[in-house]
Parts: sequence; structure tokens; C-alpha cells
Amino acid sequence: MSSEQLRQTAQRSAAKSLGRKRKKGKNINFKMFGLDVFVDGGFDIWFMIFVLMLLTIGLIMMFSASYVSAKYRADTNHNPMYFIERQSIFAIVGVILMFIVSRINPELLKKLTPIVTAISIILLILVLIHPDVDPEKPDIKRWLKLGIRFQPSDIAKLGVIMMFAWLLEKFRRLIETKWWAALILFGILGFFCVLIYLEKHLSCTLLIFAIGIGMLYLGGVDSRWFIIGGILGVGVVVIVYTCRNQIFPPYQVERIDSLFKKDYDDTDTRWQTNQSLFALGSGGFFGLGLGNSRQKYLFLPEPQNDFVFAIVGEEFGFLRCTVIILVYAALVFRGFIIAMRAKSMYERMVVLGIMLQIGLQTVLNILVVTDLLPNTGIALPFFSYGGTALIMQLVEMGMVLGVSRTGDRKKKEKANA
Repeated sequence: MSSEQLRQTAQRSAAKSLGRKRKKGKNINFKMFGLDVFVDGGFDIWFMIFVLMLLTIGLIMMFSASYVSAKYRADTNHNPMYFIERQSIFAIVGVILMFIVSRINPELLKKLTPIVTAISIILLILVLIHPDVDPEKPDIKRWLKLGIRFQPSDIAKLGVIMMFAWLLEKFRRLIETKWWAALILFGILGFFCVLIYLEKHLSCTLLIFAIGIGMLYLGGVDSRWFIIGGILGVGVVVIVYTCRNQIFPPYQVERIDSLFKKDYDDTDTRWQTNQSLFALGSGGFFGLGLGNSRQKYLFLPEPQNDFVFAIVGEEFGFLRCTVIILVYAALVFRGFIIAMRAKSMYERMVVLGIMLQIGLQTVLNILVVTDLLPNTGIALPFFSYGGTALIMQLVEMGMVLGVSRTGDRKKKEKANA
């Protein structure tokens, strides 16, 4: 055998060996619905940095805001560490799930979308039938207890996002050409909003409505629908405000009216809002320093929840609050970049929907804390206390990172082509 034949034989053997290794490595990946369960490729490191920054600062500030309240509450056994201990566990679980979800194939998540949507609807109906209610607020049906206590509306946010992404991709041509197709989508959105409104959860109803409208607009629904809807919406707002006493429960009417009643009577419904403004004003430009808030000493009710940003403003001041807001903006902006690099419309719309949720929640929460909107009870992502909400937010961040992996792989494939 000549040296040339030996060289060719060696090359063929090496190629076969490499092929066997690749095949062996490929078989490690599990299959579901004929798709690889996991994806490779690097995730967007900047997006991850922004998420971890917000999560870390959020945990620190949630602890700072909550330990005084926890110490004086009977339902926490007067344990000042009560809220931070629970929130830290939720954060650890959420981060683990985030990394797991970031490895799951987005195409597989698309296949699972009808199941996730069905589960969301079942939970929303179940919470209306068998809610875990607070005896002091029997009309509010937001919580469900199935071994653990959680809010189905937090899961429904992701369910709505995945559902609309799936529908916008699957029926894209129909939606762009048939008026009744768009009408069906608006009807589906209305169905979810009605279910959540029946829980007496107005803030989440408005948030999901805004997310759905934003996704439909970005997904290519005829802009004429939004012009018509905007005109009708103005009329609806006027009618709803005029008839608010007949439509909303008394506590929501008081919250709406308090927006236009700029006084500082400590006995009225503006107490929480006024204490929030005192906190922000006390912080000034540089803040009082971490842990030095005065309003958290039982002046500002539930400071670890919807009004945690008031304590952030008091302790960090205007300057560092601006930096935190810029980190939120950077997270959303980076998410939009990931969406634009996505390889399918489904992946793009999921990321856009998640970024709309984070962006809208942040803006609405800060507007409430600064008295530019009525107190709607909307939480600040990564900062406000709440296990279901935090875990679901981190799962959503994992989905965005998963799309960034496939986008990274798509970019490398183009470069190698």
C-alpha cells in the first residue's frame, strides 16, 4: 500500500471516528415531539448581568424595607428575617429554573403552548370557584391553595404571552387579511381579562390587557383596529369614570378619587401614597443611606410590597434610583435586541411580550409610587415581595435567555456559511 493510500485511509478513519463522537454527543440530548429538548449556544451575557443586578439589589432593598414591619407583625411570629428568608428561597428556586429553562428548546416550548394556556385558564377558573380568601377581604379572590398558596394571575401572564405568540405565528396570514381574525384575538384577550377582573385584581387585568394589545400591535394586526379601539377606549374611560360607583367596589373608587384629591389628611385613603411621597422627598438627591429609612418604621404600610420603590428612593436617593431605572431600561432594550435576532416569529413575540410585561410593570409601579397613577396594587419586578411572581419572572428571563441561545447559534451558522 502506497503512502498516498495510507494517508487517505487514515483520513477516512479519522472522519468516521469524529462522526461517531458527534453522533454519540447528539444522542445525549432527549427528544420530545421529535425535537431536541435542550439547545446549546451561548446566552446573552449582558441580559444575564442586568437580571442578576436587579435581583440582587431587589433582595437587599426588600430586606431593608421589610425587617421592621416583620418584627412587629404577629403573622410573621415577630421574626424580622421572615420576608427575606422566604424571598431568598424563592429567588434561589427561580434562578435554578431560569438556567434550566434557558437550555430548553424554544421550539419545544411552542409545542407546549396550548397546554400552558389550558392550565392558565383552569387555574383562573379554579381560583374563582375555590379561592383562599383573607377573612378581612372576602371579596378578593386572587389566591389559590393547592399544597402551596399562589396567585394564578402570575402564571396567566406567561400563558397569555405564549398563547398570543403562538397564534400570531400560526395564523399570521389570516390575521393580516381577515378582519374577523383580529376580532377573535381581541375576544380571547377580553376573556382572560374578565376572568382576572372577577378576582378583584384590577391592576393585573389592566397589565394583561396592555401586554396583549402591545403584542397584537407588534405582531402585525391592522393598525386601524388600534385607532378604532383608541377612540372607543376614550369613550369607555369617560363612561367608566362617570359610573365608577356602580362598577367598582368602594375601595377601588376611593383609590381612583384619591388621585385627584391632593391633600395630606392622615385619616383618608391617601395615607399610603402620602407616606410614599414623604419617603421619596426625605431621600433627596443622595439618599439617607442603606437601612436608614424612617418611613418603614410602620408609617408606610406594607413597604416590602408595591411601595418598596419608595424605600429605595428614601435610602438611595434620586441619583441611585435613576441608575436602577436605567438598569431596567437596559434590560428591556437588551431584550428587544434578542427579539430582533430570534429565528422565528414565535420566539420573537414571546420575548417582546415578556419585555412588555417587565417594562410596563416597572413604569406603572413607579407612577403609582410617585402619585401619578391611582394605587393599583401593581408590584415592582424583582423588588416587591412575592414568591409566585418572582419565580415566574425568573422563568420568563430563562425563556429570553433560551431565545438568545438559538439566536447566537443562528448568527454562528450564518458566519460559517
